[in-house]
Amino acid sequence: MDKVVDSAARAVADVPDGAVLAVGGFGLCGIPSTLIGALVEAGTSGLRVVSNNCGVDDYGLGLLLRAGRIARMTSSYVGENKEFARQYLAGELEVELTPQGTLAERLRAGGAGIPAFYTPAGVGTQVETGGLPWRYAPDGSVAVASPPKEVREFGDRRHLLEEAITADFALVRAEVADRHGNCVFHAAARNFNPLCAMAGRVTVVEAERIVAAGELPPDAVHLPGVYVDRVVAVDTSLDKRVERRTVRPRPEGAGPAGAGPAGTGPVGAAPVCAGPGGGGSAGGDGHTRTTTTPAAGTTPAAAETDGFTTTAAAPRTATEEN
Repeated sequence: MDKVVDSAARAVADVPDGAVLAVGGFGLCGIPSTLIGALVEAGTSGLRVVSNNCGVDDYGLGLLLRAGRIARMTSSYVGENKEFARQYLAGELEVELTPQGTLAERLRAGGAGIPAFYTPAGVGTQVETGGLPWRYAPDGSVAVASPPKEVREFGDRRHLLEEAITADFALVRAEVADRHGNCVFHAAARNFNPLCAMAGRVTVVEAERIVAAGELPPDAVHLPGVYVDRVVAVDTSLDKRVERRTVRPRPEGAGPAGAGPAGTGPVGAAPVCAGPGGGGSAGGDGHTRTTTTPAAGTTPAAAETDGFTTTAAAPRTATEEN
């Protein structure tokens, strides 16, 4: 079945006020920015959003937040969004903060039809005992707090019961999708996208490129089309954003980027990047990093930016972009 629709506006036209949305992305990496923009234009409000974080003030989910369209967030990180923090502390927004790995598994469980699961994450903290502020009153007191979790012991470890998450709609960003909805994600832009797609009753994918059915090798597919209901093509020329760019000066006398001295390693090789969760990334994750490698015989330097650590792998200068 051909699942391609002709516009983002049509793809989200039936999202009602008060809907639960699962939205893919991590920071500004792999976020469905075109579909979010279409929701802003549609005027949909009272949304209950599940996403790792809420973009930044002027981009991604931050646009819906700034317009007052989000009533509740379930996320693991407030991040760089000052409006998110302001609305939360002012009692205008309900926020359920949950450990990042737990959030991922709650979405996966929802998509797999598993109603709940046990995890050791959060044992011995307020995640277990309850009392985390979900909503503040205008006077600064806690109006709604998290409840305590059910606890069980397995072996010699205590575990907390966490309930699965399902959503009315899921908004997802893919690098490539075929007309049947099979999707491929690029590097770290995969992040929460497949999990959100699985958890949504109706899943809408914006794709940077759409190909004919059968063009994607089956073993290359990250998200099967069975989880996807609609696909829309997006213009990628306007939506590449970097949350925080960090650079350092190139040493005097250094050659152009990627041109290392003979015998020092492969020219143009990507730096080694370790992201949250221990995953490696060599670009395509929505971040831009410029790393200058020290001279031969010296210790490689590491620069930490937004939770990613970039370590030089060879004596050269490398630039990593979207």
